[in-house]
Amino acid sequence: MSTNNNAGRKELARFLRSRRERVSPSDVGLPLGTRRRISGLRREEVAVLAGVSTSWYTYLEQGREISPSPEVLDSLARVLRMSEDERRYMHVLAHGQVTKPGPLTPAPAARDMLRSTMTIFEHHHLPVYAGDHRGDLLEWNKAATTYYEDWSAYPPRERNIVRWMLLAPQAKARLADWEQDARDSVARWRAEAAKWPTDPRTRDLIAELARVSPEFTRWWDSHDVQEHRARVRRFRHPELGLRPLRILPLFSPEFPATAIIVHLPLNSDIADT
Repeated sequence: MSTNNNAGRKELARFLRSRRERVSPSDVGLPLGTRRRISGLRREEVAVLAGVSTSWYTYLEQGREISPSPEVLDSLARVLRMSEDERRYMHVLAHGQVTKPGPLTPAPAARDMLRSTMTIFEHHHLPVYAGDHRGDLLEWNKAATTYYEDWSAYPPRERNIVRWMLLAPQAKARLADWEQDARDSVARWRAEAAKWPTDPRTRDLIAELARVSPEFTRWWDSHDVQEHRARVRRFRHPELGLRPLRILPLFSPEFPATAIIVHLPLNSDIADT
C-alpha cells in the first residue's frame, strides 16, 4: 500500500492514531498535567516533538493526500516510540517499501545467530559464506577456502568480496568468468550502497577501489546496477577442475544487512562430490 491510494492513507492514519494514544506524556518528557482528557499524546505534542506543523500532522492523521518523507516518518517513529517492526510497517504504508531497514534484533545477537547458522555448513562439501551489505566477509566454511580462497589470510579490513574479486590474483585464477563475475559484483554493490548512503565504510571502500583498480573505476562509472538473485558461477577448482555452481543468496528480515550465500550443484553429477 502507499499513501498514493486511499486505503493506504486511511490505514496509515489509523496506525498513527493508535501509536499516539499509547504513548504517555511522561514517556517523552512532558508533564502529565491535571486537565488532560485524552490518553496518550495530543496531535500538537507529536507535531512539536517531530518537528512538523500541527496542521500538517493533523492532515496526515486524517488520511489526507500528502506524502511524508522517509526522514519525517523516522522522526514520527522516534516520537511515538515505535519498534523496528512498526517503523517498517509505517514506511510500507507510506511508500510501499522500507528504504533504510534497521535490525530487528541487537547487532551482537545478529552476529551470534549468523555464526551459529554457519556451523550447520561447516563440513558441507560446497562453499557457503556470509557477508554484510558492504560486501564484508563475516563467516565462511572450509569448502569456500578451496573454491574461493582462505580469506582468513587477509587483514580483517581487506576481507571484502568485491575487493577480493577486483584485487586478488586468486580471484582470476579461481573464477572461470572473472570479468563478468567481477563486473556483476560491482553492479550489485552499487545497488546495495544506495540503501546505505551515509555508511563511512562503504565510502572508504569505494574511494580505495577507485584509486587502485581501473576496472572498478570503469564499471562503477558505467552506473550498471543489479539486485541480488540466484545466478551461476563457474569455478576452477584446484582438484575437481571446472565446476559450475548456482549461487543462492539467503536473507532474513531480522538481519537485513547480512546474507548467507550458498552454492548449489547444477546437476546430480556433482551433488555428492
